[in-house]
Amino acid sequence: MKKESLQNNFETLQFKSKDGLLITADLYSVDQPKNLILLCHRSHCNRGEYRETAPKLNKLGFSCLAIDQRSGMKVFGVVNETSALAKQNGLATGYLDAKQDIEAAINYAYELNGRKPIIILGSSYSASLALLISAKTDKVKAVVVFSPGEYLKDVKLAEEIKTLAKPIFATGAKKEIGEVSKVLRFINSKHITLFKPKVDGFHGSKTLWESVEGHETFWKPLEQFLSKVQN
Repeated sequence: MKKESLQNNFETLQFKSKDGLLITADLYSVDQPKNLILLCHRSHCNRGEYRETAPKLNKLGFSCLAIDQRSGMKVFGVVNETSALAKQNGLATGYLDAKQDIEAAINYAYELNGRKPIIILGSSYSASLALLISAKTDKVKAVVVFSPGEYLKDVKLAEEIKTLAKPIFATGAKKEIGEVSKVLRFINSKHITLFKPKVDGFHGSKTLWESVEGHETFWKPLEQFLSKVQN
């Protein structure tokens, strides 16, 4: 691991993906955390998606690790360092190419968490990857997904995750709930907390931002879910 800097309330660091590509991440730490939440961004985005959200999760007692996946870009004034490095090295940067980044991040976060299973939070395509990966690892305790869908080429996600037997909190923009439900349809409903918003909301985890009307209505059920799956 390479530590780069301490900025505001997070520390920027790097660790290797499964193919050796350096992943850049922001670590938001709290003392005696209830658990660690791995934060994965949506498409055309980066770890900056969580600059507002991670501190709020800190206040709830959770440490957070927000990563740059190789499928993303510069936005919100933040460079996606992992994507930039992947492109410099001629590596593919599609959604499924980022799967290994999230897998490596789960391993890294698991170690940071004292070798205890973590919580993963995904947004858009990374929500789909979070579900896919969590079905096959014991290092994830619970899954939080915003706007998951059948975004992964040649992968029938609903079929692939039907054995997932961990607590799942799922939601999305009001118009996306049908697609979210469809992706989860083969999972035993006892594992699923599906929040159906009354407000329009927004695609991905950005629906938690204060700039999104009704954002607080998403926070309440999320807090309730997290209180049940903390260590």
